[in-house]
Amino acid sequence: MKRLSRFFETSLVFALLFLMVVPARAGERLRMSTTTSTENSGLLSALLPPFEKKHGCKVDVVAVGTGKALKLGEAGDVDVVFVHARKLEDKFVANGFGVHRKDVMYNDFVLLGPKDDPAGAGNIKSTPEAFRAIAAKGSPFISRGDESGTHQKEKEIWASAGVAPKGAWYIEAGQGMGEVITMATQKRGYALADRGTYIAFRKKTDLVVVQEGDKNLWNPYGIIAVNPAKFPHVKYDLAMKLIEFVTGTEGRNLIAGFKIDGQPLFFVYEAAAKK
Repeated sequence: MKRLSRFFETSLVFALLFLMVVPARAGERLRMSTTTSTENSGLLSALLPPFEKKHGCKVDVVAVGTGKALKLGEAGDVDVVFVHARKLEDKFVANGFGVHRKDVMYNDFVLLGPKDDPAGAGNIKSTPEAFRAIAAKGSPFISRGDESGTHQKEKEIWASAGVAPKGAWYIEAGQGMGEVITMATQKRGYALADRGTYIAFRKKTDLVVVQEGDKNLWNPYGIIAVNPAKFPHVKYDLAMKLIEFVTGTEGRNLIAGFKIDGQPLFFVYEAAAKK
């Protein structure tokens, strides 16, 4: 009986040690703030699991507009940011909040509208001119209104158009890209969207692309580690491993291979491998 008792005691000790050790290894978590387009498009579901498996960790994603994603980095509430507003990203690094920014991928923005295109936005050569036509017609325009990368681009285009949008026709949703596409669909209105999210939502909307290919619509994405010199608690080493993975061969292949109905949503470019 004593031997049996010792056996159970020993087994219990090993079991407790196992439970203490395993969660510590499996429980390492990396906090990443990112734009809603990487989440809504489904890209992160393809990109992150291989990284998590490789490094035995979990990436906790906070998908918000780019402005909010960078604010989380400025507060030291995340370890890495993955966003798409180059001017804001450069400011984030210049102010000492981020380090080692890397180019990751790109796609473009598209102007969506109803098939009958009541403002005639699809018959115009440039996106700023299309925006002017929408304002002149007073057709519903659904704005992200959330300081996201898409909202930043939209504001740039309104400025280029020489229009300060206001009135009942201009609706600031304060929502993510998917919700904005849904609202524009319901109101038979227009919206600026990143192409990736539009492709992912194409079966949920009858809106069509009325403007694309304009130089104003370029949409590059970057990833940045939060500065450990400013926030010593951040998981800088793991953040750098994610950056290396995303911009390395495996990550680039996953991004390039991510498609919906055979159509790629994002494109990697050679500069991403060199910076």
